[in-house]
Parts: sequence; structure tokens; C-alpha cells
Amino acid sequence: MKHTNRLIHASSPYLLQHAHNPVDWYEWGAEALSRAQQEDKPILVSIGYSSCHWCHVMERESFENEEIARVMNEHFVCIKVDREERPDIDHLYMDAVQALGVHGGWPLNVFLTPEQKPFFGGTYFAPPSWTQILTNLHAAFLANRKQVEDTAEQLRLHLLRSDVERFRQAPVEAELVATARGLYEKLAAKFDPVWGGMSRAPKFIMPAVWQWLLRYHMLTGEQPALQHTLLTLKKIAMGGIYDQIGGGFARYSVDGEWFAPHFEKMLYDNAQLLSLYAEAYALTRDPGFRTVITETVGWLTREMTSPAGGFYSALDADSEGEEGKYYVWTYRDLEDALGEHAPLVAEYYAAQPTGNWEHGWNILTRLLPDEDFLKQQDLTADAWQELLAQSKARLLQQRALRPRPGLDDKIITAWNAMTIAGLTDAYRALGSPDLLALAVQNMRFLENELLDGQQVYRSYKDRRSHTRGFLDDYAYLIQAYRKLYEATFDEYWLRRAAFFLEATLALFLDPADHCFYYTAHDGDALIARKKEIFDNVIPSSNALMAQNLWHLGMLLDRDDWKENARALVSGFSRLIADEPNYMAYWATVYLEVEKGMAEVVLLGAGLEDVRKELQREYLPFAVFMGAVAGSGLPLVADKTVIDGKTTVYVCYNKACRLPVYTVPDALQQLQRDTPVLSSTQLKY
Repeated sequence: MKHTNRLIHASSPYLLQHAHNPVDWYEWGAEALSRAQQEDKPILVSIGYSSCHWCHVMERESFENEEIARVMNEHFVCIKVDREERPDIDHLYMDAVQALGVHGGWPLNVFLTPEQKPFFGGTYFAPPSWTQILTNLHAAFLANRKQVEDTAEQLRLHLLRSDVERFRQAPVEAELVATARGLYEKLAAKFDPVWGGMSRAPKFIMPAVWQWLLRYHMLTGEQPALQHTLLTLKKIAMGGIYDQIGGGFARYSVDGEWFAPHFEKMLYDNAQLLSLYAEAYALTRDPGFRTVITETVGWLTREMTSPAGGFYSALDADSEGEEGKYYVWTYRDLEDALGEHAPLVAEYYAAQPTGNWEHGWNILTRLLPDEDFLKQQDLTADAWQELLAQSKARLLQQRALRPRPGLDDKIITAWNAMTIAGLTDAYRALGSPDLLALAVQNMRFLENELLDGQQVYRSYKDRRSHTRGFLDDYAYLIQAYRKLYEATFDEYWLRRAAFFLEATLALFLDPADHCFYYTAHDGDALIARKKEIFDNVIPSSNALMAQNLWHLGMLLDRDDWKENARALVSGFSRLIADEPNYMAYWATVYLEVEKGMAEVVLLGAGLEDVRKELQREYLPFAVFMGAVAGSGLPLVADKTVIDGKTTVYVCYNKACRLPVYTVPDALQQLQRDTPVLSSTQLKY
């Protein structure tokens, strides 16, 4: 190749994609920032990620263009940033661009003064516009320096004002159920009663919203919340947003029917959806939800797992230069792969001879529930499931021969830990030991490659990156450890969760407001230090830390941790009530804190069978502890096995009911505080 720039030494796949641009790219760091100061040049920070479609387009059109690159190199210090490796930089400058009134997105191109203060930014620019912007900003920087500096200073002051300062208000004083009902009504006003989800396009799945609605149903017994959530999950699983052949979910649907996705597959979406579908399956025993889980895990192991056990970050939407080409089918493709069965399978997946999408392509989607399709075709369930399984296998085999979408093989700590949590939730609901084994394998990879004492590192590709972990890396790691403990009662996992919780308190907590900074106290110094409050594509890291404090406070009898959690949630309770769409994970923690949670202790030689049976139920307001014999855990140490039987203690705020010896008796005690029946008694 003609050009090679500094990015050739990067670990990020996204930065490596730009290593042969004629642009004189730097990674973010002292070398680039010092050069900007020494030469008094403005900085161009271009932020994107490996599976970003428009990032690729802008690279092809502008960053590979020799003349455009010459202008960039002459007038700016150019820095490339992988938003997934450096979310701290992305958060900061996305906030700045939005403060300028620009709708955010990627690629994100931001212009800074030599002191790193932003003064202009935007997203994708076509080549003529980009060239004009470069020329104009260079001229403005030379001729109107004071105006540029004034704008930059105003933005800096905006960035310094934290979201905590802007949004924290006096706590909500209303009764729990009334507050929760108010949240539900705000969400329900936007429900799409036909296709599920919210009434808008494009449609994002937003797993945290539906997880909260399941808990709201458990709190109140209200059926409409449950029915809309189940409708949503079924419609998503039937749509093109779900890979009907290979499992796994795409980023979002461009329409309101979950039909045509933006085809990139992100690890973090699928991790959250494993947890969501596991919870829905535990509540309903709907076999379709079980299929989604098993097929998604199949995709995860087949396409997203490194030989060493780490999970890769993403698959591109594009292959062979076209979005979605890997996943779509002509009718002739189906005929060639399936022979005589093609018409029936095509009917099942709503495929048309002329295509059901653009350019004669078919996106495989299901318009009818299975029971209606079987009735329409006069088929038995067993015969159809056998034929469908064979057809999926053939189509998957045929698809594997195509050029694959680009793989972002960067392994990110937070997203891997989130996937461990999803696999552990799936293990509890389905009982398959393979799911637990995959979760443990991944945790061992993180421990071997990305943890060093109390220091967590952000990412790995062939080697560990130098970027230190952010709050979400620590928060999801703690969650993964505590979920592994509750699914196994191996106290090693619990000790690790407590160790990293203490580390997070030391490295990230602002004691003035009980909130956590996104970057560590000794991390890279940017022009402002942010605290992540709102849910984004993944839940707020502060909300997850509130939950970690609450759960580990119960598991380890740490009242100080529970009080910190309560203070965090209380400070945002009014914002939770006003903005449930953007505070859904907070809303879940709010219910846990305000309602209280059961502390369930299992003791005795047969506890494993009891644990598995009990945890197959949907019990979102309970934490679990257990030991075959002795344990040093505060809430376990004073309890005993009675008459040699496996003994279950159901406690609330450390006050226990009479011990019981069977799962039905334990469930009866747990359900005494909830108005709905167990999943074994629910009928849908």
C-alpha cells in the first residue's frame, strides 16, 4: 500500500482500518496533543467504530482522498479515536457537539483548539462539504481567533457542569406503587399495540425498558404491562431484526415492524437480550423464547468467540460493499438450497419470488405465529419442527460460503462481562450447564488477560491495550461476578465481586454526591470529567453501580453499601419518574430499593437441585446465598441444616420466616409479598 501512518501500531481494529490512509493520523495521546500546542494548530478528532457504516463511507470518500488528506494534514493535527476503546473521549465531545445544536452520531468529527476545547463539530460530511469545512475552519482559526476561543470556552464551561448538578432534584415522596404506575403510564402512552415496542421508527429494542415492565407486572399484577412486553418480545423474535437462520439480533429496525434491520450485530445488544429473553422464559415457559436464547448463544459461540474464550465486539452491517448482503436471499437462493421444501419454508419466512425487500432480496421474517402457520398449512408441530431445523441448517451452511461481514475482533471488558451476566441469567432459566460453562470460560479469559490486581483494562486484541478500564468495565465486571456467585454458590466469585466493588469506590466515587465518575481519579486528564447518568445503548454505569451496592450490601451484610445505593437512587428518583425511557435501569433499581428484596439462603447437601429448581422461577426481587455446610457469609453463618434436609430460609431485612424444605413452600413464602402467581401457575 502507498501510505502507512502511525495507526499501524494501534491495537484497535477500527484504527487499524485507517492505518493506510494518506491522513497523518495520530492516536489520542501526548504526542498529538503536544504537537498541537507547539505548532498552535487546531485539532481534528474523528471518532467512530469498526462496524459503523457511515464511518466506512467517509473514509472511502474523504480520508482515502489524497487532496483532502493534504488539506487535513497541512492545517490540523488529526486524531482518530475508537469510541468503543475510548468512550470517555466520545462522551465528552458528543456532549459538546449536541450543545452546539447538532444531532449526534458517528462518525463524529470535532474540531478543538490546541488546548482541547471544542469549537465546531458534526457527523458525516460528503467530500465537497468536508473540504469546504476544513478550509473555512482553518481561515476562521487564523482570522477570528478570539471568536473561536470564546465559543470554545463557553462549551468548556457547559461540559464542566455535570449531569448530576443539572438533573438531581429533591426525592419523590409518593408511595411506591403510585410512582411506579406513573412511570408505566408514561411508557404505555407510546406503546405500539400492533407490532410491540414503542410507536416510532427506527425502532430500538431497549431491553432495560422491558425488564422494568416485567418487574412492574410482578409488583402490581397488572396484565397490560405484561401482555405488551410479551407481544414486543414475540414480534421482535419474528422480525428481520432477529437473524432467523443463525440467531442473534441486529442493532435496530429502520421501520416500525421490526422488519428491515440495520444489519450490524453488536455484542452488547445480544448480551442484554439474553438476560431479557431468559427472564421472559422464566416467567412464561414460552418455547419460542427458549429458541431465541439457544440460537443466540449458538451465534455467540460460532461467530463471536475467540480461541482463548473472549467474545468479539461486533459484526459489520456490510459485506461485499452492500449492507445486509450476507443475510438476505433471492427466491432462487432458497430454491437452490432447499429444493422441494423451498415453497413451504419461503411461505413461513414471507419470502416472495420478486423479493420482499429492495433489489429482489428477501429478508427472512415471520408474519404468523407458529400455531397459525401450522393450522394454515395443516402441519403437525413435530413434523414441521424437524423440517424447519433441517432447512435452517442447510441455509446456514449455504450462507457460510458467502463473503462474511467484517468482524471487530476487539474484546471489551464491559461487554464481555455483560455477556457473562446474560449467559448466567440464561443458565438459571434454562438449566443448561453449557451456558454456565461458557460464562465461566469467558470470565477466566478476562481474569487472565484484562485484570491486574485492582486494575481493569478496557480491551484486548492480540494483546491487552494500554487503555485502563472505565466505570462501565468495573460495574459490569462486578455484576458478572455476583451473578456467577448466585448461580453456583462458589464464594470465590463473591469475594471477587466485593474486591472490585471496593476498588471502584476508591477509584471512581465522588463522595460529595455519592455518584461515580466515568473515569478513574488517576485516569487521563480531559478538559472535563463526566458522570454517566442516563441509559444509552447500555444502561447507565451509575445505575448499575447502585444495583451492585444494593445487592452486595445484602449478600455481605454491608449497610454502608446499601445506604450508598439508597442515596444514589433517591437523588434521581424524580428524574426516574419523569424520564422512564432514559432511566429504565434506574427504575429497576428504584423498585428493588423501595420494595425491598428477599434474602434466600439454601443449606445442605442437596442444595444444588433445590437451587436449580428455585432459580428457574422468575424471582426478580430476591438474592440467593447458599452452602453445603459452613460459610463465613454473615447471613449464612448463623443458620443450620435441620434434620439433615436441604433447608431454605426466606428472609427480609435479615428477619427470617420459618425454615422450609421444598421449593413450593419457599415460593409460597416469596410470593406472599407479590400479588401474582408463580410461573408454574400462570397461563398465557
